[in-house]
Amino acid sequence: MSGRTVLVTGGTRGVGAGIARAFAEAGADVVTCARRPPEVPVPGTEFVPVDLRDPAAVRALLGALPRLDVLVNNAGGTPYRSLGDADAERHARVVELNLLAPLTVSLAAHEHLRRARGAVVMIGSVSGSRPSPGSAAYGAAKAGLEHLARSMAVEWAPEIRVNTLVVGMVRTELAHLHYGGEDGIEAVSRTVPLGRLAAPADVGAAAVFLASDAAAYITGASLLVHGGGERPAFLDAATANKEK
Repeated sequence: MSGRTVLVTGGTRGVGAGIARAFAEAGADVVTCARRPPEVPVPGTEFVPVDLRDPAAVRALLGALPRLDVLVNNAGGTPYRSLGDADAERHARVVELNLLAPLTVSLAAHEHLRRARGAVVMIGSVSGSRPSPGSAAYGAAKAGLEHLARSMAVEWAPEIRVNTLVVGMVRTELAHLHYGGEDGIEAVSRTVPLGRLAAPADVGAAAVFLASDAAAYITGASLLVHGGGERPAFLDAATANKEK
């Protein structure tokens, strides 16, 4: 990725920091953005503050970049919240961050990417392809993001490639809050065929691949980065074929 400029939204911590680090290690010039600066800066990256839900601010950010070869739409997330425990406006903000903000950034980056014959990598989620109780608005937004990427890949071809990483459970610095400490992380890890949660570096490596020349003929695709998915519950519930 030497000589290429990469923008990673939400690239200051967790999965985003892993992605930014992977591109920096691959030789790219990496710009990260978020509302707040990172507590621990990612080596080899430049940070720019921006609220991605503000289209004018996003256009100003992209307008200030001299060039852009790769856009990674990573910013997103949601708190755990049942549908009936919040009003429509709060759920709408989740959709805004996880679906409309990536669209806003992609549109602002279009001319840069067209000139560079560049690539967009959307960071999706397995929540977009299965029921997502407690984060239904997030799952719906991620489903929409994957569809957006496929449509964008057709409209913007052949100058710009657009793909999605469909990410499963990741062990970040906040994973213990989601899974109940080390015991919870270990229990959840046992449900993954590969026996562990992803590391941010795993997602970063996949993002670098999709943005690289090695993936020059891949667009409109969804790459699963989930360690094999989740072991079907019926296998453990069924009594047939179990050892006595």
